[in-house]
Amino acid sequence: MSASLPVAEPEILEESCARAQRLWCTVVHDDPVNTMSYVTWVFHSYFGFSLPVAEARMMQVHTTGRAVVSRGARERMEIDVTAMHGYGLRATIEPLGDDGEGSASDAAGGQ
Repeated sequence: MSASLPVAEPEILEESCARAQRLWCTVVHDDPVNTMSYVTWVFHSYFGFSLPVAEARMMQVHTTGRAVVSRGARERMEIDVTAMHGYGLRATIEPLGDDGEGSASDAAGGQ
């Protein structure tokens, strides 16, 4: 009798693939250092937000302590977070929730 090799379950492979394709978001957090006009400028110049959108995101950071500023593949979000750090802003990567927002609640939404 020959020994048969174990075969991976299709569900496990699909779950791994789904995890690899999971979307992430860049979250900018409030800090006591940067001015509101500077944060607006960063959002406008780096992300290409219109001034009203950049201001709205800045106000969300200011009033709620955080705002989602971009969504996408993890590698792209790592680039965005590194850029935000380069501008002196506090930013993190979070998995995108089923509601399209970061893992913590976010009222205004992202890009």
